[in-house]
Amino acid sequence: MQSPHGSPGWARRWQRVAVAVLAGFGLGLALASWDFAQVLRIAEQRYGDLGPAKGRLQAWQDLLLETRTLAEPDQLAAVNRFINRQLRFVDDRTIWKQQDYWASPVEALIQGAGDCEDYSIAKYFTLRELGVASDKLRITYVKALNYNQAHMVLTYYPSLTAEPLVLDNLINDIRPASQRNDLLPVYSFNAEGVYLPGAGGGKRSGDSKQLSRWQDLLKKMRAEGFAIAEG
Repeated sequence: MQSPHGSPGWARRWQRVAVAVLAGFGLGLALASWDFAQVLRIAEQRYGDLGPAKGRLQAWQDLLLETRTLAEPDQLAAVNRFINRQLRFVDDRTIWKQQDYWASPVEALIQGAGDCEDYSIAKYFTLRELGVASDKLRITYVKALNYNQAHMVLTYYPSLTAEPLVLDNLINDIRPASQRNDLLPVYSFNAEGVYLPGAGGGKRSGDSKQLSRWQDLLKKMRAEGFAIAEG
């Protein structure tokens, strides 16, 4: 999906993407500790000399090692800052020659670029690997009012009824949702379901058992050497 810098038609695309994604999230997700030596070996087998990309992947590993014992607010800040610095915004049509492509974190870091969903996906998986519970994280579709475009961010709920914090590639500061008047929430989703905006974390509006592009992303990451299991 395009960021605020992409094409219009955001409202129609949200519904299509939600149905596809929720199927994967509804199955649940369990992450085991990652073997970065294996990840690098597979990446080099696939892409050859990684050049500067190898440094980005190694820096990602260093981030996980350095932040694993930090408090969650500090982990959020470190992960948000790292992904925002490592990736340049480039839309899917330019990188992947596709209208909508969900890159794995490895693919995004090898490119050193991605669109809004790639930032959100990379932050989500990094925080899950650090041990942040899935029910605290939601990938959230919003309308970026300054651009009149669809956008994706990662939101973090300190508790189920707390105001979420917004991790965004448009700005580097992590701010409470109430301080992001430039974003209009449409809905969010995680392993537990899909939610409409509202007080107390919003109303759960359903889930899906269909297969989806999210499952394709999980399969791709397993092939890249990540220990990711459904459960």
